[in-house]
Amino acid sequence: MSVDTVIRGGTIVTSRSMFSGSIAINDGSIVEIGTDQSLPDATETIDATGKLVLPGVVDPHVHVADHVSIDSYQTATSAAALGGVTTFIDFAWQPYVGPESPWDQPGTLQENAQTKRTNAEEALIDVGLHGGILSEREEIFDEMPELVSNGITTFKLYTAYEFGLSNGFIHRVLEHIAALDAVALGHTEDNTTCESLTAELRKKGRTDPSWYPHARPDYAEATAAETLARYAREVGAKYYGIHTTCEKALEVIEHYQDDGSLIRGETCTHYTTLTQDLYDEKGQLPVIAPPLRTASDADALFDALQRETISVVSTDHVAQTRETKTKGNWWDGPFGANSLQLSLPVFHDEAVNTRGFSYPFLVRVMCTNPAQTFGLPQKGTLEPGTDADIVIFDPDESWTVQPSENESKADYSIYEGREVTGSVTTTLVRGNVVAENGEIVGAPGDGQFIERDLPDWSV
Repeated sequence: MSVDTVIRGGTIVTSRSMFSGSIAINDGSIVEIGTDQSLPDATETIDATGKLVLPGVVDPHVHVADHVSIDSYQTATSAAALGGVTTFIDFAWQPYVGPESPWDQPGTLQENAQTKRTNAEEALIDVGLHGGILSEREEIFDEMPELVSNGITTFKLYTAYEFGLSNGFIHRVLEHIAALDAVALGHTEDNTTCESLTAELRKKGRTDPSWYPHARPDYAEATAAETLARYAREVGAKYYGIHTTCEKALEVIEHYQDDGSLIRGETCTHYTTLTQDLYDEKGQLPVIAPPLRTASDADALFDALQRETISVVSTDHVAQTRETKTKGNWWDGPFGANSLQLSLPVFHDEAVNTRGFSYPFLVRVMCTNPAQTFGLPQKGTLEPGTDADIVIFDPDESWTVQPSENESKADYSIYEGREVTGSVTTTLVRGNVVAENGEIVGAPGDGQFIERDLPDWSV
């Protein structure tokens, strides 16, 4: 018997262990893990000697090709491939009408989902979609069952911005999500608090970006997190708190996990590796929502990841240009930062090299947990029978972050100048090499749209 590919000589890292071994791949799937001597001959051999062999990163929180991000699916998935991300989950939006809306008339979430699925034909990695509910229109309740049947099994709710939802409507959405056994995602910042504080700072002429975190404080995040987590528990819905930034919000999530309710959460690479001091250094470029917090909050996030109060590290990737980010004042926006290409190496450097966390920990929070949380049983693992989404990673290569190397359309990086040890050598998606030695070798269409299962959170 012969197989398509064998990866030989590396250290295999799973969510539970590390060991020397080799991996056989055939027809896009992992078929066997063993020793060099035990595996069959292969048409192609990839030498991973001295390297780590990881499952592909699953990033469940990105923004691509829409009203907040200038990346196309080709540019975003190219950046992802170079960064070892083999699956991401983007958003299909419910068009709304408002002063800041890019839409001139309301539309259906289902229509936008179809547009995103068509765009995904440009992808080099596999992609899925969340549904984003941006207005309080009754027809969304008729759309949700069909969306779930088409593999969009999660729905994002905002408590902030002009498209934030009222608590009453959020409660109704959560009831429908519970009935469908789907998952609610919450962007939690108390909108009136943030608007009031921003207005006060503007009135006082606090134009320096170092004031930005004062406009969206940690207690505003925790207040809204409390509402959504409590509602989810009361109606029996699965709830996932996105981009958790601070100790106060972590306390809320942990409180609602005490009774066994289905409450989970994530943080992002930037909240674990950067602090609000960056506003003094880089001005408006790191303006994201919620803001960067303190070093103490970053420590609390790592403690929470270790305890599994939160269980996932994502990017919340948003691509904008330096010109757009620095135009006007910090309150003018846009929010967001690009990091698909850098998330794995930067988080590795912080978590493993600086803080001493294990490689299985890294795999759990970036690969296995997000796949399990979001109904992707073929992803995030190196188990035989699953998709051959694999990253070969050099833990010893040191380099400096330079935005000139971005595959994203973003022409800056909030990590610019950061010294990092650890780099992605090779990325495979279903057995196909899509990135190698810092170059894209795959092509649009190597990725595919993934219809996700309803996740089982009892595991």
